[in-house]
Amino acid sequence: MAESVSPDEEYFTCPVCLELLKDPVTILCGHNFCMSCLNDHWDQEKQKGVYSCPNCRHTFTPRPVVSKNPLVANMVERFRNIRVPAQSYAGLGDVACDVCMGRKLKAVKSCRECLASYCEIHLKAHNDLIPGRKHVVIDATGHLKDSICSRHGKAFELFCRTDQDYICYTCTMEEHKGHDTVPVSVEKTYKQKQLGESQRRCQQRIQEREKELQELRKAVDTFRRSAQTTVEDSERMFAAIQRRSWKVTELIRAQEKAEVSRAEKLQERLEQEIAELKQLSHLEDDIHFVKVTTSTTCLKDSIHKLTVRSITDCPLSTVSTSMTLRQSFSFEPVKDPVTALRVQLEEKLDSMFKQEVVKISAADTDPELPVRGADSKELLPPDSESLQRDFKDITVCLAQFIDTYNYCYFTLNPHTAHRNLFLSEGNRKVERTEELQSYPDHPERFAGGWPQVLCREGVSGRCYWEVEWSGVCIYVALIYKSMSRTGGGCKSVYGCNDRSWGLELSRNNSSFWHKNKETKLPLVASSRIGVYVDHMAGTLAFYSISDTMTLLHRVHTTFTHTLYPGFRLVTGSSVKLL
Repeated sequence: MAESVSPDEEYFTCPVCLELLKDPVTILCGHNFCMSCLNDHWDQEKQKGVYSCPNCRHTFTPRPVVSKNPLVANMVERFRNIRVPAQSYAGLGDVACDVCMGRKLKAVKSCRECLASYCEIHLKAHNDLIPGRKHVVIDATGHLKDSICSRHGKAFELFCRTDQDYICYTCTMEEHKGHDTVPVSVEKTYKQKQLGESQRRCQQRIQEREKELQELRKAVDTFRRSAQTTVEDSERMFAAIQRRSWKVTELIRAQEKAEVSRAEKLQERLEQEIAELKQLSHLEDDIHFVKVTTSTTCLKDSIHKLTVRSITDCPLSTVSTSMTLRQSFSFEPVKDPVTALRVQLEEKLDSMFKQEVVKISAADTDPELPVRGADSKELLPPDSESLQRDFKDITVCLAQFIDTYNYCYFTLNPHTAHRNLFLSEGNRKVERTEELQSYPDHPERFAGGWPQVLCREGVSGRCYWEVEWSGVCIYVALIYKSMSRTGGGCKSVYGCNDRSWGLELSRNNSSFWHKNKETKLPLVASSRIGVYVDHMAGTLAFYSISDTMTLLHRVHTTFTHTLYPGFRLVTGSSVKLL
């Protein structure tokens, strides 16, 4: 039998560190050591003045001078290359050879007949000793004792399916007699087949669960996006409602001013007639009385005509045939749709909130999710789209209400466009360009150094519209059509004469211009501008439109001609009619 440490290895092992010699030195007593090991040992004996051999304790005085022994070093190197590799020794967790003495080698096989494990060397000897017999040899295992019958001391070779236990042949003659038994190898094949089927089923279930998990993640992502979209849409809807409410307020105020103005004019005429009638009652000259009466009758007819015209122009106020202004002016046409809108909004929101509270409460009390076999669409809120539609319906309702109050849509007139202006989107957008456009000559076209354009439609009543701009600087203007289109000076520039009113907008300046006079305004951050005109009341107002509607500037004057919206643009700017 081979030992784990050969004589050669023992010869080349340092007695101090028990490893192969490194830089071997040989002292006078004939023993070999690593140079570092010997020097460390002698350094500890320096105070004694006597130096000994770590192996045989032979003493030396004085300390010998040692040097590397090249012959021994060469032999150690050759031995290092031919000895058994270190990984062949059994380590922690390895199965050790049961035959090796001393430091055991790693076992490679185990014999179920011999109940022993062998390294490669002793496995060969095992096979040579039993050439005619075939032992069951398996991969090295440390559980050979678990393969031995505790009653009979023999290896388990059978499996009892009746008792689900491993047995030896002797067991079949005693307590397992008549039981369903099969060889261990047969049972192993059967169990492996069952295990394979279980693994396939398990793998299939894992794949199904992973697929359901992916669908659930997609559903959660879709729900989050849908919720975020709904929140953003609702915020935009409420912002639109807020802007519409400002428009309604402004229209009501403008209508109020117009009706009050008409009533005041009528009041002045009536007061004038009363004064004349009082003077008439004191006249004694018959001829002069007849003349004044005739004049007063004409005045009375004029007042009656004015009253009738007021009734026709303003259906919200009425005047009796006796020219007495009745206090029947009403804002019901405004209040009724707003009230209906409020009721509709409250009903929709109350219904929606009640449904969502029930769903949220159910989700809190029932933690089970319909994951297994569920479609990802079932996890989404079914009312998210209807909620968005409800908000859109409300906004459409408001928009229709505003439309009844003269929301105007304009188009740009290409016959008036300066050749440095490019029209697009059905003449609803204008851009300033350096390239000259090939517009034909026309008497209404703006020329010179001011790139301006007018809208085709004019304003002679109440009207509101919005524009959106971008770029460096623009002018939003209202002008009389008779304003000059060419020439120098101010006569053809928006805001520089008495025939135009202009709002200048840039990133660092906002101003209102009329008759070449500038009125400084606060900076406007929004790119959306609203314009309101009541021609008869002489009102012109500009608004900044964002989440709210902010008044920028209001003008009260007397308009004598139809007003036309117009724009002037600086290079790199554009305006779009909304």
